[in-house]
Amino acid sequence: SWTSHLFLSFVFFFLVVCNFRGLVTQGLALEVGETVQILEKCEGKTSWCITFMRHQDGVFPANYVHLKKATVTNRGPHETVAPLEDPVVTEVTSTLQEWASLWKQLYVKHKVDLFYKVRHVMMELIDLRRQLLSGHLTQDQSRDVKRHITVRLDWGNEHLGLDLVPRKEFEMVDEDQISVSDLYKMNTRQRHGEPSRVPVPHHLLVNLKSFTYNIGEDTDIFFSLYDLREGKTISEKFMVRLNKNGGPKNPEKVDRLCALFTDLSNKDMKRDLYIVSQVIRTGRMLLNDSKKGPPHVQYRRPYGCAVLAMSDVLQIISELKEEKDFVLKVYTCNNENEWYQIHENIIRKSSNKYTAPSINYGLIISLQLLRGDIEQVRRENPLIFSRGVAITRKLGFPDVIMPGDIRNDLYLTLERGDFERGGKSVQKNIEVAMYVLYADGEILKDCISLGSGEPNLPEYRSFVLYHNNSPRWSEVIKLPIPIDRFRGSHLRFEFRHCSTKDKGEKKLFGFAFTPLMREDGTTLSDESHELYVYKDDFNSCPNIPSSLIFQRSTKETFWICTQLSSTKLTQNVDLLALLKWKAHPDRVMDILGRLRHVSGEEIVKFLQDILDTLFSILDDNTDKFGPLVFQSLVFIINLLRDSKYYHFRPVMDTYIQKHFAGALAYKELIRCLKWYMDRSAEVVRQDHIQEAMRALEYLFKFIVQSRILYSRATCGMEEEQFRTSIQELFQSIRFVLSLDSRNSETLIFTQAALLNSFPAIFDELLQMFTVQEVAEFVRGTLGSMPSTVHIGQSMDVVKLQSIARTVDSRLFSFPESRRILLPVVLHHIHLHLRQQKELLICSGILSSVFSIIKTSSLDMSVQEEIEMMVESLLEVLLQTLLSIMSKSQSQEAVRGQRCPQCTAEITGEYVSCLLSLLRQMTDIHFQRLMENFQSKDELKEFLLKILCVFRNLMKLSIFPRDWNIMRLLTSNILLTTAQQLAPALHKNFAETDFDFKVWNSYFSLAVLYINQPSLQLENLSLAKRKKILDKYGDMRVMMTYELFNLWQNLGENKIHFIPGMIGPFLGVTLVPQLEVRNIMIPIFHDMMDWEQRKNGNFKQVEAELIDKLDSLVSEGKGDENYRELFGLLLLEKIEQETWRETGISFVTSVTRLMERLLDYRDCMKGDETENKKIGCTVNLLNFYKSEINKEEMYIRYIHKLCDMHLQAENYTEAAFTLLLYWELLHWDERPVKEFLHHPAQTEWHRKEGLCRKVIHYFNKGKCWEFGIPLCRELAFQYESLYDYQSLSWIRKMEAAYYDNIMEQQRLEPEFFRVGFYGRKFPFFLRNKEFVCRGHDYERLEAFQQRMLGEFPQAIAMQHPNQPDEAILQCDAQYLQIYAVTPVPESVTVLQMDRVPDRIKSFYRVNNVRHFRYDRPFHKGPKDRDNEFKSLWIERTTLILTHPLPGISRWFEVDKRELVEVSPLENAISVVENKNLELRTLISQYQHKQPHGNINLLSMTLNGVIDAAVNGGIARYQEAFFDKDYITSHPEDTEKITQLKDLMQEQVHILGVGLAIHEKLVHPEMRPLHKKLIDQFQMMRSSLCHVSASPSSSSLSSTHSAPPQMINSTPSTMRVGSPSLPDKYRHNREMLMLLPPHRERPSSAMYSNVAENGQLPNFQRALFQQVIGPCKPCSDPNLSVAEKGQHLSMHFDAFHNQVSDFPPALPTRSLRKSPLHPIPASPTSPQSILDGSNSNLSGSASSGVSSLSESNFSGPASSSDPSASRTDTLESVPSSQAWTTDQEDLDSPYQPIRYSMSEPDVLDGVKPPPCRSHSAPGGVGPAQVVSQAPPPQSQQPVGLQHQQHLFYHHHFHPHYIPHNPPLYHLHEPPPALPPKPYLREGCIPEEDPLTSQSGPTPPAPRPMPRKISQPIIAAAKDEQAKVAWEHGIGEE
Repeated sequence: SWTSHLFLSFVFFFLVVCNFRGLVTQGLALEVGETVQILEKCEGKTSWCITFMRHQDGVFPANYVHLKKATVTNRGPHETVAPLEDPVVTEVTSTLQEWASLWKQLYVKHKVDLFYKVRHVMMELIDLRRQLLSGHLTQDQSRDVKRHITVRLDWGNEHLGLDLVPRKEFEMVDEDQISVSDLYKMNTRQRHGEPSRVPVPHHLLVNLKSFTYNIGEDTDIFFSLYDLREGKTISEKFMVRLNKNGGPKNPEKVDRLCALFTDLSNKDMKRDLYIVSQVIRTGRMLLNDSKKGPPHVQYRRPYGCAVLAMSDVLQIISELKEEKDFVLKVYTCNNENEWYQIHENIIRKSSNKYTAPSINYGLIISLQLLRGDIEQVRRENPLIFSRGVAITRKLGFPDVIMPGDIRNDLYLTLERGDFERGGKSVQKNIEVAMYVLYADGEILKDCISLGSGEPNLPEYRSFVLYHNNSPRWSEVIKLPIPIDRFRGSHLRFEFRHCSTKDKGEKKLFGFAFTPLMREDGTTLSDESHELYVYKDDFNSCPNIPSSLIFQRSTKETFWICTQLSSTKLTQNVDLLALLKWKAHPDRVMDILGRLRHVSGEEIVKFLQDILDTLFSILDDNTDKFGPLVFQSLVFIINLLRDSKYYHFRPVMDTYIQKHFAGALAYKELIRCLKWYMDRSAEVVRQDHIQEAMRALEYLFKFIVQSRILYSRATCGMEEEQFRTSIQELFQSIRFVLSLDSRNSETLIFTQAALLNSFPAIFDELLQMFTVQEVAEFVRGTLGSMPSTVHIGQSMDVVKLQSIARTVDSRLFSFPESRRILLPVVLHHIHLHLRQQKELLICSGILSSVFSIIKTSSLDMSVQEEIEMMVESLLEVLLQTLLSIMSKSQSQEAVRGQRCPQCTAEITGEYVSCLLSLLRQMTDIHFQRLMENFQSKDELKEFLLKILCVFRNLMKLSIFPRDWNIMRLLTSNILLTTAQQLAPALHKNFAETDFDFKVWNSYFSLAVLYINQPSLQLENLSLAKRKKILDKYGDMRVMMTYELFNLWQNLGENKIHFIPGMIGPFLGVTLVPQLEVRNIMIPIFHDMMDWEQRKNGNFKQVEAELIDKLDSLVSEGKGDENYRELFGLLLLEKIEQETWRETGISFVTSVTRLMERLLDYRDCMKGDETENKKIGCTVNLLNFYKSEINKEEMYIRYIHKLCDMHLQAENYTEAAFTLLLYWELLHWDERPVKEFLHHPAQTEWHRKEGLCRKVIHYFNKGKCWEFGIPLCRELAFQYESLYDYQSLSWIRKMEAAYYDNIMEQQRLEPEFFRVGFYGRKFPFFLRNKEFVCRGHDYERLEAFQQRMLGEFPQAIAMQHPNQPDEAILQCDAQYLQIYAVTPVPESVTVLQMDRVPDRIKSFYRVNNVRHFRYDRPFHKGPKDRDNEFKSLWIERTTLILTHPLPGISRWFEVDKRELVEVSPLENAISVVENKNLELRTLISQYQHKQPHGNINLLSMTLNGVIDAAVNGGIARYQEAFFDKDYITSHPEDTEKITQLKDLMQEQVHILGVGLAIHEKLVHPEMRPLHKKLIDQFQMMRSSLCHVSASPSSSSLSSTHSAPPQMINSTPSTMRVGSPSLPDKYRHNREMLMLLPPHRERPSSAMYSNVAENGQLPNFQRALFQQVIGPCKPCSDPNLSVAEKGQHLSMHFDAFHNQVSDFPPALPTRSLRKSPLHPIPASPTSPQSILDGSNSNLSGSASSGVSSLSESNFSGPASSSDPSASRTDTLESVPSSQAWTTDQEDLDSPYQPIRYSMSEPDVLDGVKPPPCRSHSAPGGVGPAQVVSQAPPPQSQQPVGLQHQQHLFYHHHFHPHYIPHNPPLYHLHEPPPALPPKPYLREGCIPEEDPLTSQSGPTPPAPRPMPRKISQPIIAAAKDEQAKVAWEHGIGEE
């Protein structure tokens, strides 16, 4: 059963601790970290809870959550649950959750380094959080953990681009609880770090890890810090004692050989420090000589030294938090005389003075650098101190002396000695022993320390330098002598000679001594001391009889050096005399005078004793010693202001509170202080006065404490006198401050010292006076200062600093004192702000004031203070901010100003002050503010100022991006203020009093406000968005309501903001917030309505809206939802208007523009391909021109599009694009303004510049025909201006272009039709089809890959059919691609016989608007015996919107035309084309000389006759001359007759050709001619049944095929071999139905698949379909004759649809593609390759038969057709340039043909250049024998291919003639090419008469990638045919 409800959400919440998938019924899926609210709980075996989370109910296991205490804020649907735990823990939790997703993104973005750093910090935070939650930390440890946490949180937030979190005491602050100024300061401190006033000491931990040298004797190792620059040791020594095995002599010290060198200051760390390690062994005199001394006698002997430079390791150990190991080499000394400076020699690398070790390892130490005072270090690193670390101090006191630091150390340096040889031949081995003896002769125990880390010793023995009478030791010994034994003690030094002979005894030969304290009580001074050496012959130590008199050795001396570090003993005589002044009372005056010369260290050591002495002297004789005691007291007080002794101030405070007893001292101190102040106006030297002013704080402490003591002792007597004396003292203070100091520099310093110290006395005065009394004192004092700010800049600063300290004092926190002091403070600040002086200090004062007022905001008095501040400061604050911002914007920093006037720092300070003031203002304050303005002009000025400041806040981004809390708070304050100001606008500046400037200012502010980046909540995470909405709501919506309300209140004045506010309001509506859009979009209707009322139209609204929309959308604003909402809301409003038609039209136009702009932006901002960007720009450009006619925007996008084309190297398209701008200009002298990159110039010059650019781009794009008309245009202009220099230049360029046309090679591009289907495509592509002009060498498969690369999500359609509605409307992308054939527009040029093919080639593929593709199909039942009866062609023609090439590489298909070509029409076209081809070829040979090269004629005649004999046109007879067909198709009677006439005409033409062949044939080729005659007779007989016999006029009759049939029928027909095996017959149909070259794209929609399953080349596919995948004629089942017939048939089929209009495109090979194959062209007849074995009754060729098997010279398959072949035309004259069809390149046999219109084309016999698929250049295969066929221009289309095949298979090499006769053609002069830009889409067409006035010129034709057949018009002039026949007849 369910238990009762547990409504615990208000005091507890449940945290999910384990993921739950929620798969049970009503289960609620949970993720770790989420919180839930429990509604019910079910008890049982498994507890289940019913919960509420994310507004969802559900159940889950109860053990999946953990109960936590919490608080609920903002109760209701948007309540916030906060756990009751440490706020730092809560922050860590939320921050880690926020970091998690960002951290993963770092890896995705390849920011691996930051990824691992963040991971490390996150793991540290998790660990630190765990420590906090454990609850086992002390307060200090907890603070330390929180400090580490906040450092890491701030680091991570900064590096991850998150917000800066303001903190106080490690916890996030609530911005509602502090002033804006305080929040600003917190952010600034966190960003830049807080400057540390107190220097932090450093401590160096040194740990000896290993000593690897095997000395074999006990060893002492000493470590110390050495300053190379000063040449002295700065620290004590750390000593380690090792046994002869290298281990610690004390077993307890294993792994504890460490020392802490303490109190290293920042200055020390910058010194040239070295760690010096000296090794001293204890053993024999000589290490390797056992004879030197007996083994039981031990000597301390130097062994070696090692150094480590701190500069090398400091950076490493500073960054690490653990110990770092270092290896030191121990060097030995070559000469022991140099031992004292061996470390310097090693550092300076004086290698001749020491010996390097033979091994690289040696002394291994570890170092670690610690920071903080020693107690802090002890707390943070307890493990170090638990190891028994040796504390090693500095020699002398540290930089900061702490009061509790008790120390009494004497450091003695054994320097050197000079001793006599003593009559010996060798020098002595001298050892020095030292003792500390007390006055009674007792040796003091444990008063000698060789180094820290080892216990103290009773005696010291020096190391021995071998045979050295002048030893230099430089060894430092520490003498920690008890303070009570210091007086009377002395040091004794004994000198012994250590003999290595005899018994090795140490013989005493002298001694020296020195007392530690002098007779006057001072200790031994810190300097070098020379000691006398006394002879000692008794050798009895230490009990020498005192009665003996010792003789001094005059020649022997001994030097030591001492340094005392004691807090109890002094070396200063004057200080000692002061402390013992009663012994010499007559010298008191002198003693007090000498106190100034005592060092500060000595004074602070005896501070309490000195103060007691001074006040006892004062009590002894006040009148006599008063001034001197006052001066001494001032000196000591000022000494404590030094940072070195700053820590002794608490000692002074303690003394005053607990030990001071001078109850009468206050009288004398007040008297002296007043006397000093009163003298300040008279005295010239005021040093002593200034010192007294600086000591004012402690002087008042003594005065007040003294008065308290006196009052206590006398029960308050003389109270009135005391008050009077204080008042008089303040009068003196005011007097000093009121003095004019402009002419006295010393007085300025006095006043400055007084002002600096003055605020420090307030707390002392508050002990004796009330708050109001002290406030009055202070007000009077501050008021006595001059009110002007001209007294001097330095004085101004001091004055303001004094005011600042006054504001920061405890006094100012009392409301009663603020009421008195605030007016004075505000007065001075107001003065300085007016003058723009010392702005930084003023801002600090204001910040403090606002901070205090914010903390006291509950007091009623605060409201009065705020009103006071509003009156005094608001206006001047605004003026100051405007001034600062203007300087900041103009970057004009004022030099010489002490404050950084124009920095972001000062701007931020004043902005925070202004915001603090505005935030504190209530409705009443705003109301009174508005009422206080005397006139509307004043109010207007104020409103303009404050609105201007607010706008600048929005524009200048005063606060950094990551100060999000600060930015949001600022926005909230501005919103509140704007809401308060709005009524003033409506009330004072509406209707008749309308003021445009004020309203415009407010509107501008509102627009900027709504567009603030910090308020765009859509860009934030969900958690941050929710937090902001809970706290502030969506402030954009609130401001939008204010804006809308103000707009509605404008009334008729709205017209003033049209069109000015359209752009800003449009920007507001583009904010992605639905409510904002719903509020603002209707305003546009309002604007349209008001302009319609005023002007009768809304042209201004329309123009401005379109202009601004373009720029705003391109900036990234707006989306598809906005477009829909814009149209919906406005159309709804416009429906009720009388002008709704124009309104609806406008709104529709704008929404369509938005579609295009959004597409354009999406293309530009992404990594989209150039094609997409260009297509989108073209779409937008056309829209601007055609639909909304915005010329400026149109021109802008022209230049953008041109730049894109240039970047993509589409030079032709770039030229056409720029031509659009060119056509808008005129040849006028009208000046035009600067625009884009065009300078201000005349329209003529701009048009000329554009023209030159366009010509240049046409030249780079090799479209010289388009550039020539522009050259002429420029030439005309130059000629009319008589600019002959420019005219010459342009004419030369024009001539060069003609040369380029004739000489340079150009490639013919492929054209591809692309369909984009589906709603996922951009608008400008969606459900549209385009034709694209391919790049150079780009074939269909490459184009397919490119398109799929540009649209990776697209699906390739596998069929050519038009897509259905489902595909058009689906949310996907479908691509449909196939190749299409261009249909040229310039037919005239192509029909001219004498025009070179280079020129024709250009007009075939340029200025083309019509494209087509064919699809063969069978209509009705398929005839198996003769398939031509039912074979139809479906021809689709695509008409583009603009011709190609143009401003884009692709244009949209405007309309489609579909026609069907019948079989009979197809046959007519084929026969007619073949007749024209034959007639042209025969005309070329009629004037040839006999026995010339007639190979081409022979092959052509053989092909046609042989094909006819073997069934070529016979198939057409069977199909169309059959009685059944004629009966069933009566409508085709005329066409059948036409076909018959054409057949008879072909017979007649062949007869004429054979006649010419007989005349020209070489005798050796007579057999071939005879065979042709025989076959011709057979052909004629086969046509004898044709009823209409040919007449003589049949040759001259014209038969023009209908337009829809052009280029759709086979070129020729031949009858296939009847012996063709059945297994190949099913391929005949495919061969017959191949499209003409240009109609036959390489990857047709029906893809040909080879038998091996691969995607073969197109030509290979044909051979593989017909004769298998092997090479031609390789089938063993076929005879040689059959193979020849098959091969003939293959090529016939290959050219079965070659026609002459338009020129045929070569086919392209299909390459293997990794992409899914895009469907092939509908021209490929895969649909009819159904495997049927129908007989092929008509072969598709002009007929190339095998002459005989004997003529077959060599195997047909001897050469691989895919061999690499290239050609270059540069080396071949254009008159002899050979061209090849592209399809032949892929065939096994190379075709050969000549270029046209060259008279001597047959003269030269040159090897035929061939072309590969990919690039020009190279050489043809060796087996291609050079032949010279007739010119191709007079060669029938199909016949070319017959020739080629004949040449390869049937022509023997020895038949090639070498000197053919010349053949001359008389050509008419070339005409000029038509203007390329006179067409749709570019420049309006000119008069057709002018454009067609002359014949079209011949265009040079470069070697194209694919060569098409020349165009012969189907219908020729009748006279031309008669003339041709007449010429033949004459021959």
